[in-house]
Amino acid sequence: MVSNDSHTWVTVKNGSGDMIFEGNSEKEIPVLNELPVPMVARYIRINPQSWFDNGSICMRMEILGCPLPGNSEKEIPVLNELPVPMVARYIRINPQSWFDNGSICMRMEILGCPLPDPNNYYHRRNEMTTTDDLDFKHHSYKEMRQLMKVVNEMCPNITRIYNIGKSHQGLKLYAVEISDHPGEHEVGEPEFHYIAGAHGNEVLGRELLLLLMQFLCQEYLARNTRIVRLVEETRIHLLPSLNPDGYEKAYEGGSELGGWSLGRWTHDGIDINNNFPDLNTLLWEAEDRQNIPRKVPNHYIAIPEWFLSENATVAMETRAVIAWMEKIPFVLGGNLQGGELVVAYPYDMVRSLWKTQEHTPTPDDHVFRWLAYSYASTHRLMTDARRRVCHTEDFQKEEGTVNGASWHTVAGSLNDFSYLHTNCFELSIYVGCDKYPHESELPEEWENNRESLIVFMEQVHRGIKGMVRDLHGKGIPNAIISVEGVNHDIQTASDGDYWRLLNPGEYVVTAKAEGFTASTKNCMVGYDMGATRCDFTLSKTNLARIREIMEKFGKQPVTLPARRLKLRGRKRRQRG
Repeated sequence: MVSNDSHTWVTVKNGSGDMIFEGNSEKEIPVLNELPVPMVARYIRINPQSWFDNGSICMRMEILGCPLPGNSEKEIPVLNELPVPMVARYIRINPQSWFDNGSICMRMEILGCPLPDPNNYYHRRNEMTTTDDLDFKHHSYKEMRQLMKVVNEMCPNITRIYNIGKSHQGLKLYAVEISDHPGEHEVGEPEFHYIAGAHGNEVLGRELLLLLMQFLCQEYLARNTRIVRLVEETRIHLLPSLNPDGYEKAYEGGSELGGWSLGRWTHDGIDINNNFPDLNTLLWEAEDRQNIPRKVPNHYIAIPEWFLSENATVAMETRAVIAWMEKIPFVLGGNLQGGELVVAYPYDMVRSLWKTQEHTPTPDDHVFRWLAYSYASTHRLMTDARRRVCHTEDFQKEEGTVNGASWHTVAGSLNDFSYLHTNCFELSIYVGCDKYPHESELPEEWENNRESLIVFMEQVHRGIKGMVRDLHGKGIPNAIISVEGVNHDIQTASDGDYWRLLNPGEYVVTAKAEGFTASTKNCMVGYDMGATRCDFTLSKTNLARIREIMEKFGKQPVTLPARRLKLRGRKRRQRG
């Protein structure tokens, strides 16, 4: 089988049938197998079909291609061996120097042993082990708090423990910040968060975040280049248990006795996952009234007054998250859930009132699709077409991702609220079929999700970023950043810095602020990791300058309409 992306595989055909390599029971006698036609592909996969007794793989592949360092005497083979055996999915050889008229003719010997049936998902699951020295266990509330202290003591220079509020029963909602300057927002550095445990009985996400904070600390101390760069260029927030009251209920039952709903809700019976204000309806009703386009809000839609009242059915945990997200200028976030293997992106609510499932994309649909795929494609199982579905849904047609509204509609989701009320792009990440896996399965689940957790965090550095300043170099807060062709704006933070997630391409970007003349420029987003710098300098409008001068001398500027009315009244009195 051959592939160019390691996800979609094409079986090589020999006429009308599959290409089968015939082996030999006499191990000392080589058997030659050749493909019927040359194939061009990045990856090759060979699936064993049958085995001789005590048989093992011993394949020799000849790779022909363009010049690579070898031996100037082509008839004399040169042996190169790895210093130690390596286990990897892919191998890459990078040319360093060339002989005149040289070419590749490499011979690789692949040694192995009988493998289990590759279609046996459960067998493959049991094979997974991890080399990470982490605390693989289920943690009660006290144990979770103690683990956070241990991580903070190990890495005091890059970690900080804080809480965003309390649960209904008074348990603090603890978060760990990981940054090279914990406790402060650094101008130009994006903010990222993971949230887990909104449903108290979906415990895998909670444990993954506890493992992640240990891993980041250990790898930073070990000077892992990738992790050091991530920590020093990103302010990361990990909130492992948003619903600790519900978790304590589920924890009492444990993995064996817990049910599908025990501990799902808060202590006062609220599902946090859909307890946020429904801003979608406000937006769509405004659009349906065909208001002037600029009057239709497409960002920072205000929370309705009824939602803010004390009598509203809003969980204390929900209010805490809203205050947290309004305080910190998050750019990207993921809320970890359980019971499925898929990444869901907004909108989560259908636009048609009479439908329960309908694809409902945001103006940033292409960005959300990429963000979802970045997690799903790097998960060990999420995009594996051979794995069994968790329950009844098969998400393979979209490579382990799904638009939330096309799956099942939810009004007042965290994803939709985050997109319409803040700058943050939020996705729901369903990290495992089992909501409450046994403790012995945690190492394997960590291996399944570890790379995805890191890759998703790295996506906060895609798109454009910069500063919006006035002529004196002072940052302008709450300036609006608009991208031509995308009907969704964002705002600058309190220091005038901003981040706008975008896919690679060229964009016309406009920065505007009240009292300033707008500025527009072209900003190019490349394929390499790292946001493109795109700064703006705005000059004050004439009216704003006049207002400043008048206020300086204790006078108020006369607006033109008011001045005209005053003159008209004077003329009427003169005629009278």
